[in-house]
Amino acid sequence: MAPQRSDRVSTGTDGLDGVLNGGFIRGQTAVVTGGPGTGKTVLALQFLAAGDSGLYIGFEERETDIRANAAALGIDLSDVTILDLSASGERFFEGEEYTIFPHEEVEGEEMLDEIAATIDGESPERLAIDPLSELRSLVPDDYRFRRNISSLFNELKGREVTTLCTTQSTAGSDRDLQFLGDLTVDINRETNHRTLEVTKSRGTDAASGRHSYRIRGDTGGRVYPKLVPGDHERERGQEREQLSAGVSEVDALLKGGIETGSVTVISGPSGAGKTTLGSLFLQTAAASDRTAAGFLFEELLDDYLYRSDALGLDVTDHYDAGRLDLTEVESLTRSTDEFAHDIRRTVEEDSVEVVMIDGIPGYRLSLRGDETEEMLTRELHALCRYCKRMGVSLILIDEVRNVTGDLTPTDQRISYLADNIVFLRYMEHGGSVEKVMGVLKKRFGDFEQSLRRLEIDEGGVHVGERLSGMRGVLTGVPEQVDEG
Repeated sequence: MAPQRSDRVSTGTDGLDGVLNGGFIRGQTAVVTGGPGTGKTVLALQFLAAGDSGLYIGFEERETDIRANAAALGIDLSDVTILDLSASGERFFEGEEYTIFPHEEVEGEEMLDEIAATIDGESPERLAIDPLSELRSLVPDDYRFRRNISSLFNELKGREVTTLCTTQSTAGSDRDLQFLGDLTVDINRETNHRTLEVTKSRGTDAASGRHSYRIRGDTGGRVYPKLVPGDHERERGQEREQLSAGVSEVDALLKGGIETGSVTVISGPSGAGKTTLGSLFLQTAAASDRTAAGFLFEELLDDYLYRSDALGLDVTDHYDAGRLDLTEVESLTRSTDEFAHDIRRTVEEDSVEVVMIDGIPGYRLSLRGDETEEMLTRELHALCRYCKRMGVSLILIDEVRNVTGDLTPTDQRISYLADNIVFLRYMEHGGSVEKVMGVLKKRFGDFEQSLRRLEIDEGGVHVGERLSGMRGVLTGVPEQVDEG
């Protein structure tokens, strides 16, 4: 992690400092907006816990509840002072004229004086007001309210107090609060998926787009920034080595193998052997002391290892020896930003050189929203560009729907991302179904422009000689031709 800049204050939330180009600017005010349950308070508490002198001013929860909830999320508030301005339950049952606040509190003078006195007395370096919109009820006139809040922000800036305020995005009247802050962060929640976006950033740049925001027990909140390929690059030589599949006939089709630092798409219908073919590259990489990793969207890890063993592959041996990292990925509970973070971790921390993603349809399930096709292309584009800039060989397993018929390189329209495209097909011949394979594209070298039979059994992967004397093989129903 890069050292903290002197003009920055850590947000306390993993990943958010990166989005904000180093953290909050010292002395500025950030306004965090979002609906109920989006995680605004968690963000505020983690911010306070990250410093030595923090003050929390809260209007909705009792101090005991705040501390208990924070502890359950692994947030240590032992050095944080809490000013509890939540309404006492006794007022409701004592028959006060005002249900929540007595008359003098509705006027707001006493409470505002208490807030000012606490800030003076504590002299905090970090301040959180949760929610800021609650102060509106203390100053009913909107003009006076905005003037008071503007005056408060200016005074805090003069004292170099870095401040985080929360507001409810559902309340239209709170939009004016966002204009008063130096930084605005919007949190959105859909079912169990949260996203965070910086919509305003005064005096600095911030990473654009919606970044995944996850809250977990014992660890609190974490932001997973969008992957920006241009921010990453690893030095590598001009020469491109080739990665062998370990099967001479497959290497012959590829004229030696796939180049390191390239993107390879292996496509074909269900059961054609795509994952098995990709696994060949993983095991030969591991056997040649190249660190390799496989991410399994389509099947359970135990099933994958069992099936690999049944085919005579050395995947389990390499996995047990730590030469091959295999991760089972549940698409429906993991966002593409979180997955990109996993890829970065394996590449940058574990020095992985070969990565297989099995497969693209499962990866697509982690996308949210209606524009999934456009999003899929954009997310995969960033992932591919990142791997290429880091010199990592990336293998994408893609399933096409058509068992026979016209050749479709990929159903996901990602063929432009690939440096190499290896395709598998079924064909009917002599009353039985056979498999064939071929190479459609190889950007960094020549390849064999022919088809070969493919067999996968307990003895492993077997690739036959070039098919000859046939036409229409790619339609699935070939015809014999007279070569004479």
